[in-house]
Amino acid sequence: MDLLKILEEVVHPALGEKNIVELGMVESAGEVDGKVVVVLAFTKKPDPLKEYLVGATKAALIRNLPEGTEVEVNTVVKAPARKMEKLELDLEQLSCVRHIIGVASGKGGVGKSTVAVNLAIALARAGYKVGLADADVYGPSVPLMTGTEGEVPDAVNEDGKDLIIPIEKYGVKWMSVGYFAKRGQALIWRGPMACSALKQMILQVKWGDLDFLLVDMPPGTGDIHISLVQEIPMEGAVIVTTPQAVALSDVEKGVDMFRNKNINRKIYGIIENMAWFTPEAHPDEKYFLFGKGGGAAMAEHFGLPLLAQIPLVQSICESGDSGEPAALSSRPDALAFLSLASALASAV
Repeated sequence: MDLLKILEEVVHPALGEKNIVELGMVESAGEVDGKVVVVLAFTKKPDPLKEYLVGATKAALIRNLPEGTEVEVNTVVKAPARKMEKLELDLEQLSCVRHIIGVASGKGGVGKSTVAVNLAIALARAGYKVGLADADVYGPSVPLMTGTEGEVPDAVNEDGKDLIIPIEKYGVKWMSVGYFAKRGQALIWRGPMACSALKQMILQVKWGDLDFLLVDMPPGTGDIHISLVQEIPMEGAVIVTTPQAVALSDVEKGVDMFRNKNINRKIYGIIENMAWFTPEAHPDEKYFLFGKGGGAAMAEHFGLPLLAQIPLVQSICESGDSGEPAALSSRPDALAFLSLASALASAV
């Protein structure tokens, strides 16, 4: 079992794509009491990518070792004069952000990230200063959808704090854990580790002056969602769904989570995605493939506004895959996103 060979898969994106072995970051690697233990050494405090590197190291070990092998990754500081301290994150970088809005869904597969990315661009087109934090640590898609794959955010030190500089494109500031992972690399993180990475992706970023910071939340409801909402000053959220009647129970989960007395965040409304199919060549035609009026019925059921009905246009998928979001165009889908941006701005 060549642990160092496995660990050569883990690269430090901010240091010339060199792996942690050649950078001398592997302090020790071996088997202790029946489990594999790796110790990573850092030379400065804090490294903006520390949580990512710990998670990527653990993921590489889990992928390559026999199933069921227990893995533990610890960290130390090489310089003996500097004692390792827990990374302290505060809300300072959010002090100039006016509104933090979550984009949520009760389950995956409803196009939540597509809506989040296009809503961010639509808000920017309307003249607002916008940022988007991709909090879907298990399936980050923002780099692909915005054509920013392969880019690595810079880091700066200000007043003794290491801050990550977001990627800027289409008038929006983007941040995603996907910028620090290889394309197709699965991120296998337990809840606490995922929460730590999420907090870094939001609290350790130099956002600057923003009108809106959208948080593309992981699908579903669970500990990660609760921790995120409780630790980030998110004032409210929108919930994305599809028209099918069976989606009602999934929307209910999201509504119940935000209305829980321990969370108590405003829900600005429901967004019905894939409301109908419109051929790009025939923008006036509507085909209700998944039923009609489902989003409006859900909004009425929960006493919430229906903020928008987003049509399913072939160009949405094609634009997302090519890194040119639909909201940049003047097609029916783009107009729907611009209308959604206006409705959300008015609600906020």
